This record gives sequence, C-alpha cells and structure tokens, in this order.
Amino acid sequence: MRIMELVSVDGYVAFDLECPVSAGGTRLAPDVTREEAGLLARAMTYKLAVLGERIGGAKAVLRAASDDRDAVLARYCTEIAPLVAAGEFLTSSDLGTRTQDFAPLPGYRPDSVMHREAGGGEPADTVHRSAGSGSAAAVHRPVGGELVDTVVTGLGVVAAADTALGGLDGRTVAVEGFGKVGGAVAREAARRGARLVALSTLQGCVTDPSGLDVAALEELRAAYGDACVTRLGLPVLPSEALYEVAADVLVPGARTGTLSARRAATVRAGLVAPAANVPYTAEGLRTLRARGVVTLADFVCGAGATIGYLAESAGEISGVEDARALVDRRVSTLTAAALSHPEGPYEGSCALAEHFLSTWQPPSALPITPPVAPDPPTAL
Repeated sequence: MRIMELVSVDGYVAFDLECPVSAGGTRLAPDVTREEAGLLARAMTYKLAVLGERIGGAKAVLRAASDDRDAVLARYCTEIAPLVAAGEFLTSSDLGTRTQDFAPLPGYRPDSVMHREAGGGEPADTVHRSAGSGSAAAVHRPVGGELVDTVVTGLGVVAAADTALGGLDGRTVAVEGFGKVGGAVAREAARRGARLVALSTLQGCVTDPSGLDVAALEELRAAYGDACVTRLGLPVLPSEALYEVAADVLVPGARTGTLSARRAATVRAGLVAPAANVPYTAEGLRTLRARGVVTLADFVCGAGATIGYLAESAGEISGVEDARALVDRRVSTLTAAALSHPEGPYEGSCALAEHFLSTWQPPSALPITPPVAPDPPTAL
C-alpha cells in the first residue's frame, strides 16, 4: 500500500498495489482520513479482482466543507493531472463528487457525460478504462430520472440479495440512506416484489412492517431531501435504529466500519447486502457469522457501475437494458459462486478475488488481506 499525501489540498491518494494502472473514485467529505483511503483502495482491488481485471485498487479522499468543494476539486485535478495523463491513476466520482468535477482532467469528453443536478452524488468506485476518463456515454445516460450507473449500482445490490435468498418476492428490506443509490436499491427491490420496511437518512429512521411507499418517498425526497422521513406521519427513530429492524435483508449504505461487533450483535436481519464500501469490521463479521447472519461482500454487491464502465469500454454494451442484464448476470453469478464457501459468501468472494490476484501479482505481494475495517476502541 502506498499512500500519497496531496500538497495542493488536504487529502490523500492511496494505491493498493504496485502495478502500472490503478483505479478508484475520489471521495470528498469534511472527515475523511488517510486510513479510510487505504481501506477503500483495498476494497477496489478486490472489486476489480472478482471482475477479472488486472488493475490495482486506488482511492482519493479530500477533506473539505461543501462550500469549498469547487476550489478544492480544481486544485486536486491540477495536481493529479500528470498521473491521469500517464494512465497510472483512473478516477471518477464517489461520495461528495460528481462526474463534471473531473472536467479539467486529460481525456475528459464533456459531450459524452450527462451532468447531474447540483448536489447529487454518484455511485462509489466507478472506474473508466481510459485515463481521464473518456467517459462512457451509455452508462451516463438518464433513465427514469437517474443515470444508468446509479441504476445498475442499486440493481447489483438487489441482484446479490435475490440470488442469496432464492428470490425477493414477499421478502422485507431495510435500507440505510436514501440518496441516488439508496433510492435505486429501494426501487429495484420493490420491482422484484420485496417490501421496504425500514429506511434511514441522516434525519432519522422510519419503519412500517406493512411496507413504505417507495414512490411517495421519492417525491418527498425531491422536496425535502433527507428530511423526507419526517414527512410520513410515522415515529422517527434515531438513524442507527435501522440495524435493529426485523427484516430479511439489511442494506448498509453509509461509511466504513459501521457493522462493528457491538452493532452486529443487534442486527435482526437474516442477510446483509451492502451498498456501502467496507461496512464490516473484522469482529463485526465474526459476530454476524456466529449469529447465523449471511454476509455478502460489499465489493460484489456494489460492483454494478464498475461492470458497466468496463463493459462499455470493451464494446460489450450499448444501452441501459444491456447494462442491466449484464450487471444482473455477473453479480448473480459471482454471488452464487461465493455461497458455496464453507465460511460464508463474504469469505467465498474474498477467495475468488485472492485466487485471481495470485495469477498476476508477484509472490512478494501475497497474501493480500481482505478489506475490513478495524473495530473502534469503543465499538459502535
């Protein structure tokens, strides 16, 4: 792991492997850390490995307040431009950034990028094949008010859960976060017959065993943002109450390490299908496994946008239906293969990634340890 401290802004770029090309998103938030960059770069290595790509994982994290973001991103793009031009670092949007933020980078084609509205985020860990990125037009096309990369990110999470449970019709789902990806997860789960029984945002958590109305929630989100949960006429619980809701599927969608040992001990869902990167701590995983909770790998569940970008770069897809079908097929296949592992699907997905890494990484770089967060001194 090599972590480069940036000089023009407060932040870091983590390169997980020593290899010619590394890829991963750029995250901007006021509290990101050097350690978070390393964890997320490792997760990207595993994501690319399960997809059979000989590319190392990377991640950039920038510490900035929202009112400073434009100036910070402009300086950041200037600083990393030589790495991008050389093809050593491929990056795109993540938490707190948007596709158009990277317009100054070499290879950017504004005619092929559908801009998001102000304030919108994008799926984590997207990657474009060419430096800069020569952005994938089909994956950035709008569909149903969202962009294709958002749609297929949510679809991947739901496809993984669907495969693990043998179907979602009549199943119940609890989703953390109702941004672009959280909304895509909720819509896709409902499309497959599941009920959204709990939803949390930064403003709190609401639950309804009979099912929340996803379409109504989306209208409220458009008007009130995260406060949509306060407009349903339901009791608003603390956000962390989502983890204790009885459901078939729990979808963590926040930051790294949220499923610590203490929180894992309270989970009432039977299956965890993460939308967030690196949600598990090592002790959290062990606690969930001991309690019989099935834990799917975040780097498989959240691979939809990366699958789409790589496939379009290779000429394998040309539109939204192609992208949906490909992501559904690949995530479902990877999940099914991981389910047979005796220690569970998270470990099975790690084994798939590590086997591929062993085919191209030098012995001196092995073994590579899985992307799990450390438990905090006082576990959540």
